[in-house]
Amino acid sequence: MKIELRELTEENLQECCKLKVAEDQKQYIDSNENSWNAAKENADVARPFAIYCDGEMVGFTMFAFEEDYEDPNDRYWLWRFMIDESLQGKGYGKAALQVIIQYFKEHGANNIRLSTKETNVGALSLYRRAGFRDTGEMNDEEIVLQMDF
Repeated sequence: MKIELRELTEENLQECCKLKVAEDQKQYIDSNENSWNAAKENADVARPFAIYCDGEMVGFTMFAFEEDYEDPNDRYWLWRFMIDESLQGKGYGKAALQVIIQYFKEHGANNIRLSTKETNVGALSLYRRAGFRDTGEMNDEEIVLQMDF
């Protein structure tokens, strides 16, 4: 299983927007189209990527890199992460998360932060198994997790 991140562009956007999460997951993550629009609105910090496995698009992720932000613990965020519903439960999420973590390390991050609702049990389990820990902070109605390098 060869996972790679490819920059999301106008050329692969349509394919990415066809990817969907399961119905019960829609409350936790915005659509890829809305995420693309958010990336364009926050172009100075947003880094959107399509997730590929062996050349096939399987998911989407988006990061926030705010290197000049005054708080070094708040500079690097995993804003979005999804695997298409038809491919969930097959190891793509776990493998992609490792590639995402490596990307952050290779691009100078000292940590990664993310937030999600406490009821997002499947995602929280994945993040915690990967080494993210609860910070005790809240981001609106979401709990904040962090992985330090």
